[in-house]
Amino acid sequence: MIQAANIGISFGNHLLFDDVNFTIGRGEKVGLVGRNGSGKTTLLNLLGGQISSDEGTISMPRDYTVGYMQQELSFTGDRVLEEAFLSLRPDQKDDIWRAEKVLSGLGFSIKQFGLNPSELSGGYQVRLKLADTLIAGGNLLLLDEPTNYLDIISIRWLERFLRSWPGELVVITHDRSFMDSVITHTMMIHRNRIRKVSGSTTKMYEQIAKEEEIHEKTRINDEKRQREIEIFIHRFRAKATLARLVQSRIKSLQRKVHLEKLERIETLDFSFRRKPIDAKFILHAGNISFSYTSAEPLFEEFSLTVAQKDRIGIIGKNGKGKSTLLKALAGELQTQGGSIRPHQAISIGYFGQMQIGLLHDDHTVDEELGSVSTGLTKRDIMDVCGAMMFGGGLSEKRIGVLSGGEKSRVLLGKILLTPVNLLILDEPTNHLDMESCDSLMSAIDRFDGAVLIATHNEMFLHTLTARFVVFDGPRPFLFEGSYQDFLDRRGWENEGTLNGSASQERKAKPVQRERRVKRAEIIRERSRALKQIKQRISALEEEIEKGEGHLAENNNALIDASAGGAGERIQRLSMENHRLKTRVEEFYALLEDRLHESEEAAAKFDRLLQKL
Repeated sequence: MIQAANIGISFGNHLLFDDVNFTIGRGEKVGLVGRNGSGKTTLLNLLGGQISSDEGTISMPRDYTVGYMQQELSFTGDRVLEEAFLSLRPDQKDDIWRAEKVLSGLGFSIKQFGLNPSELSGGYQVRLKLADTLIAGGNLLLLDEPTNYLDIISIRWLERFLRSWPGELVVITHDRSFMDSVITHTMMIHRNRIRKVSGSTTKMYEQIAKEEEIHEKTRINDEKRQREIEIFIHRFRAKATLARLVQSRIKSLQRKVHLEKLERIETLDFSFRRKPIDAKFILHAGNISFSYTSAEPLFEEFSLTVAQKDRIGIIGKNGKGKSTLLKALAGELQTQGGSIRPHQAISIGYFGQMQIGLLHDDHTVDEELGSVSTGLTKRDIMDVCGAMMFGGGLSEKRIGVLSGGEKSRVLLGKILLTPVNLLILDEPTNHLDMESCDSLMSAIDRFDGAVLIATHNEMFLHTLTARFVVFDGPRPFLFEGSYQDFLDRRGWENEGTLNGSASQERKAKPVQRERRVKRAEIIRERSRALKQIKQRISALEEEIEKGEGHLAENNNALIDASAGGAGERIQRLSMENHRLKTRVEEFYALLEDRLHESEEAAAKFDRLLQKL
């Protein structure tokens, strides 16, 4: 058993953990969740012995070994297979097949086995480090975002590998479906403390939501009761006959533990803006081809027609052409054959893997968002800053100091500022935390235009897409139907297996399939309900803005009338002033009701999602 006792860590004035305690039992596979910046990677570094805590201790059994994927991409082997072979434990040095099995599962080809690690792309170097960690093993595996740079097929292999892992596991990932398929327990870093439950991430989020709801109701009731006691004390303090009761209430107030109001935790809350387009089909690619070298093309004579409200997933192994196809369709890349004909009124919002690198490091967040168009108002920009969790002074942070997740949010914000009718999204969940991924999925689902999305997040594919461009085999092809239809009717070629065949695995999870369908239905219903409430909120905000404008004009007129001594006009304007004030106050009261309705509706749907 691993036991952490009274852990405390601070960085400067920033408190990360305070009096944290937890245990990891034998055979437990723990999913570590929490917002970006909450300290998940720090906790892994602590368990891996990379850092020490300011306070407290972590105890492990004698001769207990920890496998932790290092961040430095340095290698000692001259060839990929040799590098993997060097990671085998001493008692497995003759079992080269173990190294080959892991490399193949993570997507390495036989040809790549003979390459020098320095010849690999950055993504494959990260995969090789992951392979080293899995091959070396240990009693405890610590994995920080292991699905980054993996394609769907490799992720599905990794799921099976980790489910059969005999030791302990702590894993961080933004991919909820991957995490829930692997773990036995969920541990959450929340408000500088750590909570742990047996079961899935949804169970954890449900428990936290219930506890915080009870906390707030208790706090409100306590404050109400405190006010009543204070009124009683103030009213009857001077009455000798009630002195004993007054003193009793004073002592009860002194003994009462005061509950602090929970600080609001920022979450992404946004919608993509649709530009109307009067066309059934908005883009057609005819017989397009592309190759970076004279070798086999990434795609050849491929055709695709995109309808106004299509939801198309681009899926397959990495390096086969998914990103290249999306670049070409977005107009960022010229094909070498065929033609791409967008509708004349098309407006594309493109989120590409390389687009983050095009952000200007010396710009502040609001300056970068403002660079989208000269027609934007300061309010437009600040509204999007708020929606992307850059409210207040955070909008003045320089792009160069932002984390990968923050830069992803800036890039999404730039898309929000331009009405579009086609979203082209290439791995948009990379660098986002789990809660932000859920918000993004909801925003895409609410978008009333067409979507092309490349993602390895299978929950996104199950929830959002209804057609697919599949890169699996010699050339890409179209598949009509849901992602579950694809898995049931075709599946992935040469998908590795660990325990049983892939086809058996696909047939073995009707409960999980039903849960995914229900989750997708709830997300769609949540999107529709919140969209309606948001429309009513916008209408009220417009009325308030008009009312305050009329009130300002009336006040100016009243000042002029007072200066001129026009008694009858002053009386009429004063009455109008009262009417306008009352009307604006009524709108504010309605707005407060709608905002409360929005929060309650979001909480209701979140509870439904958490129960699945």
